[in-house]
Amino acid sequence: MIVRPKLHWLRLLLVWHGSVLPNILRRLVLMLAIAVLAVASHTRFQQLGIHLSLAPFSLLGIALAIFLGFRNSLCNERYWEARKLWGGLLTTCRSMLRQAQSLTGRRPDDPEVAGFTARLIALAYALKHQLRATSYEAELARLLPAELATRLASAHYPCVLLLRELADWLSRQHRDGRLSDISRQSIDTNLNRLSEIIGGCERIAGTPIPYAYSVLLHRTVYLYCLLLPFGLVGDIGLLTPLISVFISYTFMALDAIAGELEEPFGIEPNDLPLDALCLTIERSLLEMNDVADLPAPMQPNRYHILS
Repeated sequence: MIVRPKLHWLRLLLVWHGSVLPNILRRLVLMLAIAVLAVASHTRFQQLGIHLSLAPFSLLGIALAIFLGFRNSLCNERYWEARKLWGGLLTTCRSMLRQAQSLTGRRPDDPEVAGFTARLIALAYALKHQLRATSYEAELARLLPAELATRLASAHYPCVLLLRELADWLSRQHRDGRLSDISRQSIDTNLNRLSEIIGGCERIAGTPIPYAYSVLLHRTVYLYCLLLPFGLVGDIGLLTPLISVFISYTFMALDAIAGELEEPFGIEPNDLPLDALCLTIERSLLEMNDVADLPAPMQPNRYHILS
């Protein structure tokens, strides 16, 4: 996620890092070369009786803008839902830890509470690694007892197994008489909420936008941008390269942004900062346990990107 202070309007026009321009720059250079070719060959095409007017490009451009806007709205909806799910993960973990402390009568520095906290934190990190398809063994080894970390290391769905560990902890507290039936049910409601959050994240990660729809838009954008200079050259002449590259930048940038937002759990600059979110959960829960030495908060890098 890009995190930077608001810029002056002039600096915002010239900003490089954080925009999608570096990703599409080579394509824009190609469009510029094609536009220059269209200007240079315009006379030859006229002699051959070949002429393109702006009318079809105007109609196609309006339709293309509508479809790109629809796709961007759909991708932004996926991104925002993913952010709400991770916000819900933070609040639910806090609620469960508060209940584990207050309803069981255990002190924040009780080893039993510390073990419960470690499992909540490990669940957040395991979910991040599962969504990004990265290795989670090191995080589990840091947070959990060796036997449990080893058992979870080969799991395909470690988050689900950690939910079971949290449920087992609640059962032990209930058997020991520290949780009444009503209190256990109250905490179990939040445990179900965690299960819903994990399932919601898996649904977003495992259900991309229909491939054929993305291919259709992608092809239409590039064919439109390739042919546009030949439709503009008869009306604006030497300004064709400038105008066609600017229009191409608009459509290609929208397509590139939608591609990033479509997968909100990735590592692109505009994706969710799952590392920072996991660290926030860890810091918050440790502070609730009165731990004084908290991990340092994550800061954006020199390009204002928070991972």
